[in-house]
Amino acid sequence: MRFDAILLDMDGTVLNSLEDLTDATNASLRHFGMPERTIGEVRRFVGNGAERLITLAVPEGTGAETTAAVLAWYKPYYDAHCRVKTRPYDGILALLERLRGAGEKLAVISNKPDEAVKILAREHFAGLLDLAVGEKPPLRRKPWPDMIDEAVRLLGVSRERCLYVGDSDVDVMTARNARLACASVCWGFRSREELQNAGATHFFDTPEQLGDWILGGHSIAS
Repeated sequence: MRFDAILLDMDGTVLNSLEDLTDATNASLRHFGMPERTIGEVRRFVGNGAERLITLAVPEGTGAETTAAVLAWYKPYYDAHCRVKTRPYDGILALLERLRGAGEKLAVISNKPDEAVKILAREHFAGLLDLAVGEKPPLRRKPWPDMIDEAVRLLGVSRERCLYVGDSDVDVMTARNARLACASVCWGFRSREELQNAGATHFFDTPEQLGDWILGGHSIAS
């Protein structure tokens, strides 16, 4: 069976956005006189949306009101600086072109704020995506299935013929909650061991390998 639609996570899957996320986080922390975080720390913090990122980045014991103020400062700053160092991973553009040429519908589903998702989708994937969905009310962030459900509806496909591709434990849980088949990539923000511990079962080391597998007619149980 061939899939009709491929839904892809953004950060760590199609875009290497870690440096811009780290820079925006540290700019926010500096603005409030807080100590900065390393890129390794930010790598561990990302995946559950901006609110979770900032909650983990501020010093332990920071009150809810101050954390909310840092988050409110971070969001527009990141939106304005999300394209400085962010780039597609090697082989991603070729993968998307190949899948689109084979008739697959393509969408990016991200816990990033919706405006940033759409900005980055236009910047890096113009003409390659059918849909880009980020966090916005009333859609709950992953691992809730809301954004996946919305994408499936807008694309007009059945979830039984969709594949979800991601790089994190959150993505594995999202696919499970949305009842979608899941492919886990090993070039992103989480290690293969972390993915295995989260329950991932199908791993891909390169975009080319992933494309070969998808277009080879394989399917996996959700």
